[in-house]
Amino acid sequence: MSQEIAVIGSPDFTTGFRLAGVRKFENVPDESKDEQLDEAVNRTLEDEDVGIIVMHDGDLDHLSRQVRQSVETSIEPTLVTLGGGAGAGGLRDKIKRAIGIDLMEEDED
Repeated sequence: MSQEIAVIGSPDFTTGFRLAGVRKFENVPDESKDEQLDEAVNRTLEDEDVGIIVMHDGDLDHLSRQVRQSVETSIEPTLVTLGGGAGAGGLRDKIKRAIGIDLMEEDED
């Protein structure tokens, strides 16, 4: 069973992912994030087809404490945030945790 990537955020944030082929998304306009972002994240967390959730780092500030804790501690799906101070090492660890293998592992000859 292959799992999909879902992206949650403003229409400006999700559009690039949609153009790249991401089919699961939740558009939450900036002015509605405080009211609608929790519901969008919960819907995505409950979707069994989703393996990775992509969000903008700044959007985490709009989540309630309970939903933020749920998404940050979720193993499947795994949250990947873009923007802010997230480095490539953190992204590598999150992807490895989500799919169980290190895609960037170098082969030793």
